Amino acid sequence: MSTATLNAPAWTDSKRHLWLLGIVVMGLPMYGYLLFLWTGLGIFWWMTPVVVYGLIPLFDRLIGEDNANPPDSAMAQLAADPYYRYVVFAAIPLQYATFIWGTHMAVTGGLAWWAWLGLLVSVGMTSGLAINVGHELGHQTAVLERWLAKIALAPVMYGHFYTEHNRGHHVRVATTEDPASSRFGETFYEFLPRCVYGSIRSAWEIEQKRLEKQGKRVWSLDNDNLQAWGITVLLFGAMTAWLGVWALPFMILQGAIGGSLLEVVNYLEHYGLLRQKKADGSYERCQPHHSWNSNHLATNVFLYHLQRHSDHHAYPTRSFQTLRNFDGLPRLPSGYAGMILAAYLPPLWFRLMDPKVVAHFHGDMRQANIKPSIRARVIAKYAPAAA
Repeated sequence: MSTATLNAPAWTDSKRHLWLLGIVVMGLPMYGYLLFLWTGLGIFWWMTPVVVYGLIPLFDRLIGEDNANPPDSAMAQLAADPYYRYVVFAAIPLQYATFIWGTHMAVTGGLAWWAWLGLLVSVGMTSGLAINVGHELGHQTAVLERWLAKIALAPVMYGHFYTEHNRGHHVRVATTEDPASSRFGETFYEFLPRCVYGSIRSAWEIEQKRLEKQGKRVWSLDNDNLQAWGITVLLFGAMTAWLGVWALPFMILQGAIGGSLLEVVNYLEHYGLLRQKKADGSYERCQPHHSWNSNHLATNVFLYHLQRHSDHHAYPTRSFQTLRNFDGLPRLPSGYAGMILAAYLPPLWFRLMDPKVVAHFHGDMRQANIKPSIRARVIAKYAPAAA
């Protein structure tokens, strides 16, 4: 080993303390309430959408992208550092505090309709952001992390995500069979019901097959879906027993809002991308170019590097702090926070993303995942560019 190597400074994670923002964001509705008490401004009941759809995209634009990767020599130590586990663990108590406080406030606070609606959206979006906590924990192998993943998914009623994402989506990603991979020309509003229904159905079928192989009944406590859904039932039941029946519609509605936030992220992560089939009819292995990537720093530190989605799908068990950037990947024009707004407006989404899909496939749209009803028309439209 050279003297220069021995004297080289140890690598440090420049974002180490920024990852704490993933915890902080779980309390946005409560911060908004405190700011409302201080200022009297009703906008603070809408704290979560103001931050997610306003401030974070602004910071993405002002701060820009972070393309840095940890060196290979630091990977093992980085992955083993318990600090990163605790950063994710610590988000769950604040998530639950927000959910319990928000439900209590909705039922007992005597709020005006606009304040109640703002509280509903803010709590629901916070629950949706917590799905990303469940996502990170669900990819780990330790029993503690896996149970914490189910606990994080309970307030948003999305326990099936634990099964479907890990053993369904990661197997079928960027294929026509995957309900969570959106198709070229498909609006978010077409994608949403297809993905929700397909994901729940897939999660049930996956567990049914797994348990049948073990000689167990699908309707049993060995079923990961029933375990996760059971936590939701216990949580919602306890809250309803405490606060009364009017707690239930608030909890259900905020869960629906949170679930829709997850699905709009699913929508933008693989739009139009398709793994090609091999000669035997099976799909090629998932590679980094089968996901849309983004290195915008602000969104990444709030979402535990979720935007480095290409490396995540290529290596699903990698912890968030070790996910890498690659050159030459399909790239989103903005961070997730900004792209979510575009997805809600289909004409804007198609204007931004359709040319990127076409360019990625060099005009040969036969290689793209296209909405079936328009596939022939799209291929014909771009055929001259492929010639």
